[in-house]
Amino acid sequence: MFRNVLMLAFFLLLNACAATGVRETVQNKDLPRQHELTKTPFFPQELYHCGPAALATALNAIDINVTPDQLVPEVYIPARQGSLQIEMLAASRRHGALSVKVAPRLDAVLKEVAAGNVVVVMQNLGLSWAPSWHYAVVVGYNLEQEKIWLRSGTFERFEMTLSTFQRTWARSEYWAFVALKPGSLPASDDPDAVAKAIVAFEKNSNKKDAYLSYDAAVKRWPDHLVLLMGLGNSAYALGNYSHATSAFRDATTAHPDSAAAHNNLANMLMILGDAKAAKLAAEKALALAGADQAMRVQIVKTIEEINSYTAKNPH
Repeated sequence: MFRNVLMLAFFLLLNACAATGVRETVQNKDLPRQHELTKTPFFPQELYHCGPAALATALNAIDINVTPDQLVPEVYIPARQGSLQIEMLAASRRHGALSVKVAPRLDAVLKEVAAGNVVVVMQNLGLSWAPSWHYAVVVGYNLEQEKIWLRSGTFERFEMTLSTFQRTWARSEYWAFVALKPGSLPASDDPDAVAKAIVAFEKNSNKKDAYLSYDAAVKRWPDHLVLLMGLGNSAYALGNYSHATSAFRDATTAHPDSAAAHNNLANMLMILGDAKAAKLAAEKALALAGADQAMRVQIVKTIEEINSYTAKNPH
């Protein structure tokens, strides 16, 4: 009997937590009261293929034409009869989308939808001890009615209450992401999440798309070191040396203690023919490197290249 009371209290607590999240979201004055992305494409899933169907929906929503059948070999694992989250993100990036994880909050999901971004979510439609994992795509909501709409399974407009959605989503530890065109950014204000996403994206993207992503992010967060370094590196890869130099100089201004930023600036100044300024930047980098041996090796190599350049170009 005592155990039953504890279990009842536990479930009441879970429901209270879900209700609190919904209540806070409904009362959020920064969110439009309702919004629906009615033109979002729909791909009804085949058995166990909710992952490919949801991902195809998200990619086609940003004009990346791919079918669920094409995605099955990339994300579907027959032994698991489903798709892993890491494969969903990786496949999205391989097809040219910047995939950014959404903060684990209901209001964050709705904020993306209000900004025009569909959101891929993972839910457990069963129980914690008897899970039924499922991917769906959030396409709309109505705060007054406390309803949310999804492209889900074989339903083009599946309706759930916000509280039910919150509970089923919570069982996946609130896993969700948005797939964006290069040069577009999520609605959320999380530069670290965006930087992490772009770093992963550029491993499979072309040089231009990586540059577009970093450039857009730096315009929103002009002092973020990882984004500035990425912008400089991607501009360099495209042969835009003046823009690369500018990005690395901005990085040294925003983060004067960054040895890597000063070293990259030194390299760019040398390429532009300013050996004197390059040498000063490299010496500054070496002074900042401290006991970081790997960094010191890179900087010493930069200084040697500058000295070699100066010897060949004395004037």
